[in-house]
This record gives sequence, C-alpha cells and structure tokens, in this order.
Amino acid sequence: MVLMLIGVLVLAVFGCACVVWSGRGGPPWTRKVAAVTLAAGTVVRVLGKSRGGSRGNDVDA
Repeated sequence: MVLMLIGVLVLAVFGCACVVWSGRGGPPWTRKVAAVTLAAGTVVRVLGKSRGGSRGNDVDA
C-alpha cells in the first residue's frame, strides 16, 4: 500500500513538473503529459465535489 502511494506521489510530482516545463516551452512530450495531468486534476476535482467533499472553504475563482 505504501509503495502504491509513493508511486502516485511520484507521478503527481512528475506531472506537475511537466506542466511547468511545458509552460516554459519544453519538448513536445511535456505538453502531452501536462494535458493528461491537468485533465486528471479536473476529474479529481469534479469527483470530489460530486461526493460532497465540500469543507466550507471552496473558493470559486
């Protein structure tokens, strides 16, 4: 279980690094990884809202 969590953490950090790198004009593959990372973040956010994950500190910007 711990190894799985570490793997997810490594993938998240790698994805965030690709988002930053692609924003600064990185190689084409970083744009693809960044797009997947941003899409996954959107899915997680939507699922969190649909499950009633509101804790009273949501800010709609």
